[in-house]
Amino acid sequence: MSASITPLRQKRKCPECGRPSSQADFPFCSPRCKAVDLNRWLSGGYVIPGPADEPDASPGGGGSGEER
Repeated sequence: MSASITPLRQKRKCPECGRPSSQADFPFCSPRCKAVDLNRWLSGGYVIPGPADEPDASPGGGGSGEER
């Protein structure tokens, strides 16, 4: 009987360098690429944009809070 084994995950390229990923460091190919990605997260290299922190300066929007 010839049974083929299907891998649970398909091989993917490392998001850092493009080499094939390793099972131990998935989705990266090595501990080095994993550390490079972690450094980007910790240093703020990946930022999710959010609303501006500036107050609304449009008429009737409150602005500086002063009334005239």
